[in-house]
Amino acid sequence: MDAALASGVARVAVPATSANLGPGFDALGLALDLTDDLTALITDGFHVQVSGEGAGEVPAGRLTTGKEHLVVASMLAAFDRMGVAHPEGIRLTCHNQIPHARGLGSSSAAIVAGILLARELAPGDGFDDDAALRLAAELEGHPDNVAPCLLGGFTIAWTGYGGARAVRLDPDPGVRPTIYVPEIRGLTSAARTALPDTVPHEDAVFNAARVALLVHALTRDPARLLEATEDRLHQPYRAPAMPQTATLVARLRAARIPAVVSGAGPSVLALIRQGDEEVAPPDGWCARSLSVSLTGARILVPRHAEGDPVAAGPPS
Repeated sequence: MDAALASGVARVAVPATSANLGPGFDALGLALDLTDDLTALITDGFHVQVSGEGAGEVPAGRLTTGKEHLVVASMLAAFDRMGVAHPEGIRLTCHNQIPHARGLGSSSAAIVAGILLARELAPGDGFDDDAALRLAAELEGHPDNVAPCLLGGFTIAWTGYGGARAVRLDPDPGVRPTIYVPEIRGLTSAARTALPDTVPHEDAVFNAARVALLVHALTRDPARLLEATEDRLHQPYRAPAMPQTATLVARLRAARIPAVVSGAGPSVLALIRQGDEEVAPPDGWCARSLSVSLTGARILVPRHAEGDPVAAGPPS
């Protein structure tokens, strides 16, 4: 590791994401216009400041190794992958809007942010988005959230020879995502334990057809989204552990609104089309209408710019 870090400030904005979109388990994802804004500076010692979502919950203040915080840990992993020696310290400031443990990709956003911050602070240009995606998927464990976070829009991700890969598509502009977010939280690891080791062949065929239809419906023919978002692979198995989520999905779909569990839940994603009527959230939930983030992760400060990360506020 003979490359050295450059001094300066790096600042990125990373979007929330909704994975699976019904039938596309561990493969499909959508970037949402709800962002975390993060700024990093190489310094002495590891220090993290957090405002907004996660404040008072995630590790912050003076840290021992930096690996206690997911963004810093991801930065260090990226430095390793790029062949850059670890710095003696990082000063990280986070202005968070993405709810934690709600199925909206907060951990993927942290991982992508850390990788891009490290890339901005490292010399050279050899670590492209393909390499960033592969590393992010390794750190997260699957590519369905990190792909739309990095690339924006509607993504199809898979893992093949050499690691994770993805393609990006533009969703139909007439589709407006609305997220229903509960006060309760969930854990992806717990949601995955509810899944069986095998599923009936007819259910696999059912989902394969729906995934193919969903790609068409979300990009060209939103009228078919209700049928295209049907799923038999994961949502029915997770429903007993998230009864409020399952009830809301059923209620929305009964109103002919394409609704699915967002990621591992417990949030719900509704793909609102022109003419769809709004459905009020139940008690203990909030609803928020968003746009699709077409850009994905964005660099907010030119590479190696000088400045104070604490003085930098959230994006306007």
